[in-house]
Amino acid sequence: MMQITDLNKEQQITPFLRLGFRPFFLSGALFSVIAILLWLLLYRGVISTQPLGGGYWWHIHEMVFGFASAIIAGFLLTAVQNWTGLPGVRGKVLLGLWLLWLAARLALLFPTLLGPALSTVLDLAFLPFVALILAKPIVAIKQYRNLFFVPLLLVFTLANAQMHLSIYYPELISSQYAGYGAVMLVTLLISVMAGRVTPMFTANGTKTPKATPLPWLDKLTNGSLALLTILLLLHPMIGINHFYIGFILIFAGIFQAMRWLRWRPWITLGVPLLWSLHFAIKAMAFGLILLGISYLIPEVPSNHIWHLLTVGGIGGVILAMIARVSLGHTGRNLQAPKLMSIAFIAMALASVIRSFGPWGLPQKTLIFIDISGLLWLISFALFALIYGPMLFKARIDGRPG
Repeated sequence: MMQITDLNKEQQITPFLRLGFRPFFLSGALFSVIAILLWLLLYRGVISTQPLGGGYWWHIHEMVFGFASAIIAGFLLTAVQNWTGLPGVRGKVLLGLWLLWLAARLALLFPTLLGPALSTVLDLAFLPFVALILAKPIVAIKQYRNLFFVPLLLVFTLANAQMHLSIYYPELISSQYAGYGAVMLVTLLISVMAGRVTPMFTANGTKTPKATPLPWLDKLTNGSLALLTILLLLHPMIGINHFYIGFILIFAGIFQAMRWLRWRPWITLGVPLLWSLHFAIKAMAFGLILLGISYLIPEVPSNHIWHLLTVGGIGGVILAMIARVSLGHTGRNLQAPKLMSIAFIAMALASVIRSFGPWGLPQKTLIFIDISGLLWLISFALFALIYGPMLFKARIDGRPG
């Protein structure tokens, strides 16, 4: 485990750079606010900024490889310290990694600064560096169970490369399917993480016994998502039969829902940090089922249903997780500040409005997109406002981290 001398060393490091969750959770949340606001303005034609790949490509790419990647990096670089007992990345190395992520965001938004090719290289460099830093302590103590995330990050890089290639070779690679594959990969990663922590969080937060794990159900849940990811990423080479994709999506959603029900979501209704997480997992499960139905029944609008998965599932899980993890790793009680309940409710409403509003009243689509976008801004702006001061200060219990 970490030696007590680590505390003396940490006094020389600014608190914001003492562990990965601090810069990446806050920056990821703030970036999502900026990215959604810019997308709303681009979508309505209010501004004429031309990011790399155009507005539609940039919106999909940056919500996955800008926003979600930052949160995933912050989570993994923090969790590896708990897994291995070795100090996590901090100080100048963490600063360098964060600056690389930030530079890529600016380069893609203003591609004339470095040119398209260099902007692409800069963006592709981030996740391999995260994988390298993550792998070192895991390999050092031979904790190979958690090494799983390293190749997953490298596959994430390949998905990112495919999205970039769709700019340069649009006749060969569909940016839409590359984006779908990337979203499914994030869903897989979140599903794996949720399976590891949700039963424990639920048990600890409700003072009830932890749900007994069912390895076969975890394998079916995550295995079906992995298969979907592979099929979507291999689309340029093998094509996709929507019939099979639809059925796999439905089964993935059913397995996810079965697992979610075993975690007893009904006992979490009085705990905002828990019901928000469970609602997001429910949105992920039913988003997968409805998405599968949309591939089988053309009348169900898949372009809107994808947002039940991305906004309600991915966005919701991220908001709930960073709210809890930030409290725990700054030495605070695991009780969400009261205003965060507004953030959680706003995120839930954003997913429902964005997914079902345009489906029911297509002539009002722009209004529903605006309302949903505003609710997203409220959710993550509240997180940044409430948690920002915590993330810039040392742990209140005096421990390293």
